[in-house]
Amino acid sequence: MDEPRHRSLGLTDDEYESIHTLLRREPNDTELAMFSIMWSEHASYKSSRALLGRLPSRGSRVIMGPGENAGVVALTDSVAVAIRMESHNHPSAIEPHQGAATGVGGILRDIFTVGARPIALLDSLWMGPQDDARSRWITDGVVGGISAYGNAVGVPTVGGELRVDACYGANPLVNVVAVGVAPTEALVRARAEGIGNYVVLLGAPTGRDGIGGVSVLASAGFDATAEQKRPSVQVGDPFEEKKLIEACLALMRAGLVTGVQDLGGAGLTCATSETAAAAGVGMDIFLDAVPRREPGMTPMEVLCSESQERMLAIVEPGLLDEVIATCRRFEVTASVIGVVRPPDAEGPYAGEGVLRAFESDGGPLAAVIPARLLAHDGPRYRRPMAPPADLTERRAQVVTLDAPGATLLAEVVNDPIDPAGVWRRYDHMLFRTSLVEPGADAALLRVRTPEVGDTGRAIAITVDGNNRWTRVDPRHGATWLVAEGVANLACVGATPLALVDCLNFGNPEHPTVMWQLAESIDGIAEAARALGVPVVGGNVSLYNEADGIDIDPTPIVSLLGERATPTAPVPAPERAHGSLVVLAPRGAEPQLAGSRAAAVAGVDGGTLAPLDWEAHRRLCDAVADLVVGDEVSAATNLSAGGLARSAARFALRSRQEARLETTDTLALVGEHPSRVLVATDDPERLVAWASAKDLDATVVGSLAPSGEPALVVGAHRIVLGRTQDVPALVPTDA
Repeated sequence: MDEPRHRSLGLTDDEYESIHTLLRREPNDTELAMFSIMWSEHASYKSSRALLGRLPSRGSRVIMGPGENAGVVALTDSVAVAIRMESHNHPSAIEPHQGAATGVGGILRDIFTVGARPIALLDSLWMGPQDDARSRWITDGVVGGISAYGNAVGVPTVGGELRVDACYGANPLVNVVAVGVAPTEALVRARAEGIGNYVVLLGAPTGRDGIGGVSVLASAGFDATAEQKRPSVQVGDPFEEKKLIEACLALMRAGLVTGVQDLGGAGLTCATSETAAAAGVGMDIFLDAVPRREPGMTPMEVLCSESQERMLAIVEPGLLDEVIATCRRFEVTASVIGVVRPPDAEGPYAGEGVLRAFESDGGPLAAVIPARLLAHDGPRYRRPMAPPADLTERRAQVVTLDAPGATLLAEVVNDPIDPAGVWRRYDHMLFRTSLVEPGADAALLRVRTPEVGDTGRAIAITVDGNNRWTRVDPRHGATWLVAEGVANLACVGATPLALVDCLNFGNPEHPTVMWQLAESIDGIAEAARALGVPVVGGNVSLYNEADGIDIDPTPIVSLLGERATPTAPVPAPERAHGSLVVLAPRGAEPQLAGSRAAAVAGVDGGTLAPLDWEAHRRLCDAVADLVVGDEVSAATNLSAGGLARSAARFALRSRQEARLETTDTLALVGEHPSRVLVATDDPERLVAWASAKDLDATVVGSLAPSGEPALVVGAHRIVLGRTQDVPALVPTDA
């Protein structure tokens, strides 16, 4: 017996019954497909929305918060910064290059949709072991996709992280952060304002690529049929995106559009229903007016296609000719595909703004759906949640390690993938605004705009995750992540403005996964409130599982910070020299639970300590003052890998030898986000200064010239920068 149509589209029996009740009739096949993508996990957040309201999102400088295409905060009275974080995990597992590339394209559209010019990208990549040929192929494809799209579209990739763990072998994580700047007066929202205004589709023609991407790929786990999903991965064109960026910004700066929305996940269905619902209006869509690159496309395919490099604009009739002329100047196609209508005055949907799609002008209706049913009235689940059965036993475990030998230290301080080999594939110097090299604790960019010129301000951006922390303790692990992000900002002299997150978790139908998600959200909320950082946006990626096995809980946080534009080179790892000093509030002791060293040694369990937020804020303020005052040559947070790894980073980046005076296991490889390593030529002065700030300062070693970068601990000398051997890449059709 054939599977019911709604189940093949990812809808449950109860969801189908809800659609029937809300429509007051049976949906046709096109309408059912539209509901399936808008009610998917990826588009509706049906398993997580009830939890996300716990996050604090308001602040005196917040202009746009959650619900808009990007979070926007005021940098100055006249300049705003937009930030957005998204995932493209499932597409990247199926087709790594295009999955990652279209993830970049999609998040750039989120930025310029609000009227901001994209100026930077960062990525957080979580891959399987690199001695596995397929994981290596995925890694190479993902890095290649990000570099190919970002470099070609002309937006620099200025930072990020690349982590390796067995749990990501079949389900990698590809999270991307984008940042943009705009004159505050030029910001635009995604609303279909103005009865009688035209609905204009901008950009590339519509094809069959990506159909069902949000429901087929992003809202289900992987199994043996994963390869059959390859057609659901979109195909990107960065050159078309570049033209679209310039055309859209020109339209917005000239005040020619009243609302804008990008066509990403769920395509035309999403863009039309969300802009109509936001304004409380209806919309007629003329499907025959949609430019297509493939013949014979059905109404369902046109409405549900996720073809890339497309935007929807709401345009007053009197401005249409100017809009078309502006787009023609940038070689961008602009087509009127609909009109904004008032809510229905009578009939079954009286008082509702209704989305109507016609197969041809005056022809039969392909779909008739109140816009809010698609955009806002999807299911809201409060799924069962429960901690792991062995949680009490695991947390009671005391994590201990023997004195670390050369082998363990080498694994802790050396990466399985050469970070510099990844950075070299990204053009991070576009726009010539980067003030630090990739590999610093945070990216740092000078902010200037064509309209305002140099603002005198710089922005810092971090992206951080640590699955070992959140696997051991999802709540405290999440607080540690936010604390680490704020400390990383301080290491380039910046203070926090806002936060966005990407919540990567397994199957929400598993109660333990829902518990992990709730705990992590509560942890982020606690830290954000304590540190006064509003959460202005984010993304939830669920069903990250393969053959029923969930990934570790992996929330990723990105912090946006600010400082005055530096007038001298910024302290950074490659400039490190002199003595090594650890700064920390009293009582911020390093821990082995959830540490990189414990994972290398195969030791799990324990719990993470709650943080002293006042002390952490005091530390970060002090470190930022040191960096801005050029009192240290480098600063880095002692998080993953602890002192040994942080000292090794200084040595590797500055091409020196780091000699540590301690051989104590906890001091060497214990971790804590409220601890910072700095390099200075005047350690005595720094120790006295720290004491006056009610901070501990401990001289732990020094940097010295060397023939090769190395870390010296007792009798052990570990040469740095050596990565494990991996087999040749498998063919791209593997």
